[in-house]
Amino acid sequence: MDVLTLTYLFVGGSFALYIGIAVWSRASSTEEFYIAGGHVHPIANGMATAADWMSAASFISMAGIIAFMGYDGTVYLMGWTGGYVLLALLLAPYLRKFGEFTVPDFIGSRYYSNTARVVAVISLILISFTYVAGQMRGVGIVFSNFLDVPIDVGVVIGMAVVFMYAVLGGMKGITYTQVAQYCVMIFAYLVPAIFISMLITGIPIPQLGLGAEVADGSGLTVLDKLDSTLVELGFGPYTDGNKATIDVFAITLALMIGTAGLPHVIVRFFTVPKVSDARKSAGYALLFIAVLYTTAPAVGAFARLNFIDTVQGSQYSTVDSWFKNWERVGLIGWLDKNNDGVIQYAPGAAFEGAPRYGSEIGASGERAILNTPTANDNEVYVDRDIMVLANPEIAGLPDWVIALVAAGGLAAALSTAAGLLLVISTSISHDLLKKTMAKGLSDRQELRYARISAAVAIAIAGYLGINPPGFVTQVVAFAFGLAAASLFPAILMGIFYKGMNKEGAITGMVVGLVFTFAYIFYFKFIAPADNNAEHWWFGISPEGIGALGALFNFTVAFVVSRFGKPVPGEVQKMVDNIRIPRAANPRSAPDTS
Repeated sequence: MDVLTLTYLFVGGSFALYIGIAVWSRASSTEEFYIAGGHVHPIANGMATAADWMSAASFISMAGIIAFMGYDGTVYLMGWTGGYVLLALLLAPYLRKFGEFTVPDFIGSRYYSNTARVVAVISLILISFTYVAGQMRGVGIVFSNFLDVPIDVGVVIGMAVVFMYAVLGGMKGITYTQVAQYCVMIFAYLVPAIFISMLITGIPIPQLGLGAEVADGSGLTVLDKLDSTLVELGFGPYTDGNKATIDVFAITLALMIGTAGLPHVIVRFFTVPKVSDARKSAGYALLFIAVLYTTAPAVGAFARLNFIDTVQGSQYSTVDSWFKNWERVGLIGWLDKNNDGVIQYAPGAAFEGAPRYGSEIGASGERAILNTPTANDNEVYVDRDIMVLANPEIAGLPDWVIALVAAGGLAAALSTAAGLLLVISTSISHDLLKKTMAKGLSDRQELRYARISAAVAIAIAGYLGINPPGFVTQVVAFAFGLAAASLFPAILMGIFYKGMNKEGAITGMVVGLVFTFAYIFYFKFIAPADNNAEHWWFGISPEGIGALGALFNFTVAFVVSRFGKPVPGEVQKMVDNIRIPRAANPRSAPDTS
């Protein structure tokens, strides 16, 4: 079978599995729709949490960004994994002990205010839609190349699949679907990594292969060879960092506390039977995540090395078919600046304007250049989001491995998209309607509104996938920054500081959210300043500004709380109850809003 047939077989089979699980586990109550009935085993929940969190950014884009940023790309590894330590120690068990359905539920009850609840819902929706844009873009990238359909059509197909298992099954269906998706995802990530590690170093363990000698007789290790190759082409050494220390610190911190504040991750810890199970789930999740995250640096290094060896100095007329396949969908581009027919890869932008639309191949085979040359020697544009997906093709691996990677990439994107869309729908149906605007809703009516909200959210997510604001990892980093600046401080102070009143919490969330969103919007869309740190506050990039937004949130909340009314006694008792270590707690909490 050819690669297209195998890809349809692998992807179609995985989609059938996901939809079958959704039909089997169809939610029949709001408790099943919101928190899977609260009876998920910690190991299954840890696996589902890993799949929920390891999005297209982790599977598709993270190794790509490490491949091109080198040492600087490790901030994503440190930030995202470190966040789970904070989540396990500071938030998960206490929020499980609170015993309700959603993050806005906790904030609304803890800060005895519907206004606080609404601000939390707005923050959650903004975070989730920013995050889901990256997932749907990942879906489109996979479909556009591997299944030979336009990106727009691929996004629509992904929307349809998510609609089936998110709207039908709710959290119950999503949980067990994500267990299956984790298995698909991790197998699809490890198999090509093992193959390529053996081809380059002769060692089947990628983590060890990264530091091993290249099997070409040069005596150089993988990283030494990558350093020397890049320097020879005019790039900086792969193992040197170029980012300012303060920006590295800010991005790492923003990703850490953003992870701990992500609503679709937090809600997973409401699905386990006991408080102790919440901690266990976080531990298992970190273990399952580590399998992929310790492999990613090796995948990134191998991908960059293979890409250079295959592309640099090759005649365009005889270059391998994978290059022209990705060029056809606009994710690789070549502009022959010196008209010699040879591909020259060097530092600098290959095209002016938006390079991913830089070239098109017409029906007759002619190349229509849409942009003008820039004043540098680089003739190649490559979208960093394709490196993991293209890696098996570049390395010449069997067709079934290429098909497997396509199925894994879709599993990663769809698992996270489903979790994000679910928290959006539950926040609208439960927090905005049931708890705020229409308190008389029956359980049946609430479930209907939850499904309608999920359907609308999927449609908006599809639009964002077709018109993404950036590459996958970058978009996801913005979502983490927004979570860090808005929800994390409110949740942390709500658990550990009884003196935080509603005035302080609301003001802090608004200031943190507005500042971070405005900073990101300004520097990414109004006055872009990529790689131009002199325009950034204190040298902090938009990807790391969530750390400063969180600091503003904490500071403003604390100052304002000193001038507001004291926290009611029953709320302080609720906080004490949350923090008292007990094995379990009934799913009830005083709703003083």
